[in-house]
Amino acid sequence: MARLARRPGNLPAEPTSFIGRRRELADVRRKLADARLVTLVGPGGVGKTRLAIRLASDLGRGFPDGTWLVELAELRDAGLVANAVMAALDLRDQAVTEPAALVLSYLRDKRLLLVVDNCEHLLAATARIVTNVLRAAPGVRVIATSREPLSAPGEHVVPVPPLDLPPASAGLRPAGTSPSASIGQSARRTGPPSASTGPPSANPRPPSASTGPPLAGTGLPSASAGLSSERAGRPSAAIGQPPERTGPPSAGTGQPPERTGPLSAGAGVPLEWGGVPLVELRRNEAVRLFVERAAAGSGTFELTVANQAAVADLCRRLDGLPLAIELAAVRTRVLTVEQILDRLTDRFGLLTGGGQAALPRHQTLRTTIDWSHDLLTAAEQALLRRLCVFAGRFTLDDIEAVCAYGEAPEALNLLSSLVDKSLVLKEEVRGLACYRLHETMREYGRLRLRAAGEEEELDRRYTRYYLGKCRRSSVEARRRLVEWLAWMDLEIDNIRPVLHALTRQDTGRGLTLAFSLGYYWMTRALSEGAGRLDELLEQGGGRPHERAQGHFMRGFLAVLQSDAATAVPVLAEAVRLAGEAGTRSVLAQSLSLASIAASMAGDRAAAERLDGEAYTLVPESGDDQARLMLLQSRALVGLFHGDLDVVRSVASEGVRISRETGDLYSLGMMLVNLGSARLIAGDLDGALPLFVEGLRVAYEIDDRVAQYVLLDALGCHAAGSGRAPLAARLLGAAETVRAGAGASVLPFLAPLLTRAEESATAVLGAAGYAAGFAAGGRLSREAAIALALGEPAPPPADVPETSPLGRREAEVAGLVADGLSNRQIGARLFISEHTVDSHVRGIMNKLGFNSRAQIAAWIAANAKP
Repeated sequence: MARLARRPGNLPAEPTSFIGRRRELADVRRKLADARLVTLVGPGGVGKTRLAIRLASDLGRGFPDGTWLVELAELRDAGLVANAVMAALDLRDQAVTEPAALVLSYLRDKRLLLVVDNCEHLLAATARIVTNVLRAAPGVRVIATSREPLSAPGEHVVPVPPLDLPPASAGLRPAGTSPSASIGQSARRTGPPSASTGPPSANPRPPSASTGPPLAGTGLPSASAGLSSERAGRPSAAIGQPPERTGPPSAGTGQPPERTGPLSAGAGVPLEWGGVPLVELRRNEAVRLFVERAAAGSGTFELTVANQAAVADLCRRLDGLPLAIELAAVRTRVLTVEQILDRLTDRFGLLTGGGQAALPRHQTLRTTIDWSHDLLTAAEQALLRRLCVFAGRFTLDDIEAVCAYGEAPEALNLLSSLVDKSLVLKEEVRGLACYRLHETMREYGRLRLRAAGEEEELDRRYTRYYLGKCRRSSVEARRRLVEWLAWMDLEIDNIRPVLHALTRQDTGRGLTLAFSLGYYWMTRALSEGAGRLDELLEQGGGRPHERAQGHFMRGFLAVLQSDAATAVPVLAEAVRLAGEAGTRSVLAQSLSLASIAASMAGDRAAAERLDGEAYTLVPESGDDQARLMLLQSRALVGLFHGDLDVVRSVASEGVRISRETGDLYSLGMMLVNLGSARLIAGDLDGALPLFVEGLRVAYEIDDRVAQYVLLDALGCHAAGSGRAPLAARLLGAAETVRAGAGASVLPFLAPLLTRAEESATAVLGAAGYAAGFAAGGRLSREAAIALALGEPAPPPADVPETSPLGRREAEVAGLVADGLSNRQIGARLFISEHTVDSHVRGIMNKLGFNSRAQIAAWIAANAKP
């Protein structure tokens, strides 16, 4: 199957078809031609994120360095906004450079588009980093989404209104006839017409939806009031209360009546709805969204003569809010549209006293969510409100440990039901099923949780679960580092709030938690870990062994940052506290680290003294971690001072112990040490396999500093082996990886790099070397590592991040392009023919096509050989 061309970036595939928004798409495109910051502003549930991602996808070709999504919804700490931008750009907080400085340095010469999503709870911090980026990087443009403007210099605000509404009902009638000729109405109506509908309009969107100031605050209402008050601004105009429905709902169990003929009053006479031909009603944004989501949810739903009146009224009643429409559409599995409309109309009537007054949009959404919530069983309600405790994505194991008790003792079936009702979103992360809440649903759940009086109990369970799991898993983390880091990458957004709370409430447990996260700080978040530990240690609480662990870990991070000024006193305190607490392993490791710090500070006498003290303790500790730390200390000090015999001896032992214990982090360091000693001594054949193995380890645990060091080392090896073109490319690739980690060149590597550059330049000439170096710098990390290992470059992904198709849809589209029938595709992919048909229809909806030939042409146009 042909592969789709890949463009740089991290945009997610759109999970469902994108509908409407032509005016908004065109408006933002025009603004971005001149402005560099455009903020999409609107209430929760109006579709800002989907619009921003579609814009970025459409505009991707104009940004050679990619389109990148920064998600802030799961972030609660304003101090980590720059870290979130850094992570989205695939940079790494693993050295001395602060995240904000690293981001600015990286973006300075880039031409890319940043999408910063869900900024409303971090306005000041987001405005600050965005302003600094735009000043430092003239080739960067930013699309932000928020419920309020960022108030940043040069910001252009684009209000995001609800979807276009269908016209007010005047009945179903033959085209060109008067309202009295209405036919085929789905239910008899009584009472006066809606006060706010007025005459039908070809563009029925309320003027306030696209003009006037955006809503300054559109959060959910408080639990006590039942409905929220506006934080600022005024409610937008909304469509009024539809008249009471008196006719019976259509018979059935959620499926529409079967269509028996064309939508016309007679031969050749088309029908109209409210003065608009029915074919145009089908194209209305709100109606299209409801129909497509209902069809996806129920499997057979379609717009018919019998249900179109209810569909149009329902979309108007929901004020065109996408989230509200989707929550209602999924209920067509068990209710007819008329039943959904009747139930919602009754609920809205309670809020307006039965009159025709319009509800503010945020109250419309809250009422729709309330209605969906009240249709749940008590157990489903309990689980839904408890899920709001998770700050980020969560797994079934997390749910069972934290939320499955009392009214909701069993999680799996309840969770499945909530996913089916679109109240919980399911995602796949590295082959693992994960779940999350829409931010509006998270806010709603928190209100319900507070009203149920469960907040304190759930917060206790949440803290106990994550603290206990981190403590238990840290014991085996070094032996199962790949698996542990994958778990941490997924769960860190849930763990951060626990650490934040413990910093203020229980310093001792906070220090224990921070210590247990050591490998995460070392390989993923060096400056964040240092900052968290500084906060905890400044509190002054905790028992001696807890504080000893905290000082040890803080000193370790300072050594990795090459910050001897911080490391020396912090590790001295760790030595004192560990001695007082009698924790021999922490004491021995602290002494070894202190020896490294003293050597970095130029105090060789202190380094030797501390090394001797550590050496006397290691046998007593009976701990291979303490032994490995001592060996690492001696290897690094030997490299600093050129004592290669010592380095070869201790690093060889370190490699052996690391392999025996399955300690990948230590193995990677020891391979670098031993390979470097052999390279410096001119033993090229002996160094090569060590560097190759070390690079494989560094890639497996995603240690960016080790990756850059080993790419440099292999570049030096290539230069020394007479392969100058390869050397130039590897050295260029290493420089890019080093800059992306904010690292500095290790002292013992500097002379090797100088010699390699001179050697390669002598062969290639200055221009040739520069061209090779630049070509290497443009490689992706994966391609650079493959080059260094002598392996084929990784193939492009089947689906580019910027593709509108999901992975399974891309597979189906490729097989359609290959000429396979739905039956053949189903057999190839082990799915039913009905499922294939659903995928094909979804592909056509997303791409705006109506034939399989168009899909095949699109695949061909976007394919690489």
